[in-house]
This record gives sequence, C-alpha cells and structure tokens, in this order.
Amino acid sequence: MSENHAIRQLSENLRKVIRGKDNVVELIVVALCSNGHVLIEDVPGVGKTTLAKALALSLHGQFNRIQFTPDLLPTDISGGMIYSAKTGDFYFRPGPIFSNIVLADEINRASPRTQSALLEAMSERQVSIEGKRHVLADPFMVIATQNPVEYHGTYPLPEAQLDRFAMQLEMGYPREEEELQIILQQKTKHPIEELEAVATAEAIVEAQKAAREVAVEDSVLRYIALLVRATRDEARLKLGASPRASEILYRTTQALAFVRERDYVTPDDVKELAEPVLAHRVVLDTKARYAGTTKKELIREIVSTVRVPV
Repeated sequence: MSENHAIRQLSENLRKVIRGKDNVVELIVVALCSNGHVLIEDVPGVGKTTLAKALALSLHGQFNRIQFTPDLLPTDISGGMIYSAKTGDFYFRPGPIFSNIVLADEINRASPRTQSALLEAMSERQVSIEGKRHVLADPFMVIATQNPVEYHGTYPLPEAQLDRFAMQLEMGYPREEEELQIILQQKTKHPIEELEAVATAEAIVEAQKAAREVAVEDSVLRYIALLVRATRDEARLKLGASPRASEILYRTTQALAFVRERDYVTPDDVKELAEPVLAHRVVLDTKARYAGTTKKELIREIVSTVRVPV
C-alpha cells in the first residue's frame, strides 16, 4: 500500500462518519501527515468527539480518550510510579497519553496545572517521570476538543499550550440537507459502529516521511516567513506568531500538497493554511478585542496584504 493510497483510504473512511465537513476532514489528515496536533473548538454536539474517534478507529493503533474535568490530575494523563506490595519496589504505570491517538475531550474544563501535563508530551513526544524519560508511541497525535471559553466551567488555554497545536479548527453547524442526512444515517445505529481500520501506524509514519520530501521553493519559504513576521508587526496584536509557527506552517503546507498528491508547495497552500495555523497563536490587544476584531479576521487581512516574493 503506497503512502498516498493509505491517506486516501483514511480520508474516505472519515467522510463516512462526518458529513458535509470535507474541509475539516482534510485538515485533520493534513495535521496527521505533518506530525502535528489539532485543537477543535466549537459548541457541544457538532461532531468534535466523533471526528477524533473516527480517526482513531480508522488506524490500526492504540487509542485513548481522556475526559478533562476540574478534578483531573497530571498523573491521570502521564501515569506515575506505583508501589508493589509483592516486590516492595515502585514501578511505572503508563497513563493514557501512551497511545497513537489521544483524544483530550473538553480540555479547557481542567485546571491549567493539569493542562500543562500535555506540554512535554506534545512538544517532545516523551514523558519524564521521576527523572526518567519515557518515549511515546509513533505516530503520536493529540486531538483536543474544547467548548468556547465563554461557557461555564471552562479555563482559557495558556499561550504556551496553544502554540503546541498545529491547527485550531471549527466544525460549524451542518446545512439543512446535511443535517437531514445525519439524522437518517443514525436511524438504526451510528455509522461509527461500522467503521473499520484502513491504515496501519507504520503506513502513517511512512506518509509523514513522504510529506517531508515535498519540495518548497525559496520564494514560498520566504513568503511563509514574511507572513509570520507580519503578525509581529501588526499594531492590533499584543503577541505575534512564534518561530514555531513558521516551522509548522512550513510542515503543514508540505502535508497539504502531499494529501492532494502534489510534490511541491504553492503560495495558495500557504494562504489556505495561514488561518488555521496562525490565528490561535496570536493575542489581540485590549483595544482590538473590545472593538470586536477577531484573530481570524486579522490573519485574513495580513494574508491579503503580504505579497508573494518573486
């Protein structure tokens, strides 16, 4: 099975469950191919958790779901040292983070201290317990869902953690015809119950390697850098995108070209991914926030003003 074939199969599998959201499905697959993590923010009931579960079920790999609650502890995520009465020694019991796909459901319902337990895992693909390094599975992807921070009982994610997510996506409400199809599709049972794995973990690792081989011309690379630097010069932003944003925008554009079966990146790929990759990494200043300006609007404005270098 070629890398592209495995990715096509994976995308088709997800579309069996998620109706009318082809763009979101594609971006999830792009994030996977770029070895990145995804944050899905939207109101309850639009399919955030279903999408994450569908991706996990489509892979021959390990899957764990962590339901974030106010009383969740860091060790509930990473695991910890357990005392054995039989041997009199302590041993490490891995937590649910040791999986290929980890669903962090309603991540912003846990305290910032617990949320921070994901930082090392997401950034370095490892967990350090009692000074010992424990390497995570390969591939490894965190799909986190969150309700809008205005909802009762939620905490805004720290900027350092938001920066670890390759993309932030929204599902949105379905159109009328799509909603009718969803209702009819679940008349007897949910389609996710019939979902079968179509790609191996090894095939995904090979796809990630292949995506990194996609060519990026110097002019496109410079365009990526200019876009990210433009967020730092924007007066309405208190905090612009970090150098990590440049790297991730570079990797995700390679993955997007790979998913679309091209061996080169175009400036249009960069424009298309600028919003989901950059918007959650910037911070509005107080005046812009109270004026009703959104981060997505600003990113779109920056994209429209920065010219592609020749």
